[in-house]
Amino acid sequence: MTTDVTIIGAGLGGLTLARVLHVHGIPATVYEAEASPKARAQGGMLDIHEDNGQPALQAAELMDEFHGLILEGREATRVLATDGTVLFDDDSTRGRPEVLRGELRRILLDSLPAGTVRWGQKVGGVRGVGEGRHEVTFADGTTLTTSLLVGADGAWSRVRPLLSDAVPEYIGRSFVETYLFDADTRHPAGAKAVGGGALFALAPGKGIQAHRESGGTLHTYVALSESQDWFAEIDFTDAAGAAARIAGEFDGWAPELTALITDGETAPVLRTLNALPVEHQWDRVPGVTLLGDAAHLSAPNGEGANLAMYDGAELGKALAAHPADTETAIGEYERAMFPRSAAAAADGTQLFELMFGDNAPHGLIDMFTGAPETSGQ
Repeated sequence: MTTDVTIIGAGLGGLTLARVLHVHGIPATVYEAEASPKARAQGGMLDIHEDNGQPALQAAELMDEFHGLILEGREATRVLATDGTVLFDDDSTRGRPEVLRGELRRILLDSLPAGTVRWGQKVGGVRGVGEGRHEVTFADGTTLTTSLLVGADGAWSRVRPLLSDAVPEYIGRSFVETYLFDADTRHPAGAKAVGGGALFALAPGKGIQAHRESGGTLHTYVALSESQDWFAEIDFTDAAGAAARIAGEFDGWAPELTALITDGETAPVLRTLNALPVEHQWDRVPGVTLLGDAAHLSAPNGEGANLAMYDGAELGKALAAHPADTETAIGEYERAMFPRSAAAAADGTQLFELMFGDNAPHGLIDMFTGAPETSGQ
């Protein structure tokens, strides 16, 4: 006996779950609010880890496809002082190969039977209807009832309220994203500063981070520890003005660093950072569970996508192991997921302290080198 699975959200976690279920012959349908796979850009680079992201792809039987996506050399990491001096430079590999998020999502989508993902299906509400079944109402007024509902629908999950009253809260810091294209020829100073992989230029409370994506594309993430009201005073519809305002927070920094902001070729995009409580969990509710950011949204620390995929794979494997007893399967999955995600969230909080705390950037360098944290230099 198998149970059809209803998955809300076609991100990496939801698609990994659908794929692992398909590998085991269990039907699933994914409902996604976006109109198509190409409705929006899917974000930048992801380092896929040996202890979670890669095992998830193994469970999905997609390791060959994954290896074809790896961008060689992108694991390189450097830390620059605010004047451009190189403080740390390492081009070694650490078992965390880099791929583009959109390409990873593509191989997951391509691995699913046609019709598995239903696009343009924005959830308006969900409610329990008894005996472990739930009704999902979509924005167009259509409904469905399912015996197994999985919320893989991100930070502002519509499924989460079935299980928890927790709501993400602002962590006191935001990112502003910009891009440079053909940087090696058109922006050589910035390209040289970033190098072949990731750049960190940090100071207490703020930083300029960048990553080389495919070819000469540089993706910049500017971090500022300011209130939401502070960011609300910036008119992001005025791209040049917003970039100048953000760059002004880095007055006196090396010009090759601030140019990563002011020379941006896309309008700067504000990414507000929110998180659920570090040890967020809930009591078992029959017929429904969560994965990824819907379950354990935390400060971005390189683990989010990996954890989402691992959640999806582990839930899929548990359902395959207990095809006639989904409650046992979900219980096993949640009992393992709660401590795993809490540990990752705590690590993320610690990483942000190393990156943006009073000892920045030396705390981060000490982490990279394995040295005891210094008191500052």
